[in-house]
Amino acid sequence: MKSLKKFSIPALALLMLASCVSVRVVTDYDRDTNFSEYKSYAFYKTGIDKAEISDLDKKRILRAIEAEMGSRGLVKSESPDLLVSIFTKEKERVDVFNNSFGFGWGWGYPYWGGYWGGYWGPWGGYWGPNVSTRTEGALYIDLIDAKNKELVWQGRGQGSLNNFRNIEKKEERIKEFVSEILARYPPNAIASN
Repeated sequence: MKSLKKFSIPALALLMLASCVSVRVVTDYDRDTNFSEYKSYAFYKTGIDKAEISDLDKKRILRAIEAEMGSRGLVKSESPDLLVSIFTKEKERVDVFNNSFGFGWGWGYPYWGGYWGGYWGPWGGYWGPNVSTRTEGALYIDLIDAKNKELVWQGRGQGSLNNFRNIEKKEERIKEFVSEILARYPPNAIASN
């Protein structure tokens, strides 16, 4: 198998980004591949079946990939040039902000032996930690040369996944992930953007 150049991005830097809306994308590809030779594709069922998401979400992802591949002039075929596979990773992210002890000057409410009273003066207090959780997910799209069975391109989109109750919003988020990832295919599209 041809060697693929690895890109390294510090995971901590990715996770520290404040924006939950954007999709962070990283791509990797075989520099010796002539991507202009690829005109058709098919889904690689063996790989897609291993993706640990619901069948409904798989269908949504595959429909979004079909739309993006079609917009690049690639057609779905029984004898494809490329095989398309996906896989996903998901993890729960817990953010803890410690709002610990503070002092100030102003109106305070001390406790004196069974009596609560107010006064003007210095005060102190403790504000406990603020905890929030969110789901971070990653979608990988692999493009495999059908003839050689070699990985030639991989895109990873990572971002916050909300537990959408609204199906339309969920489909929009999936389309956003796929669109952002495949915006970097073919690799020469990166240089022209």
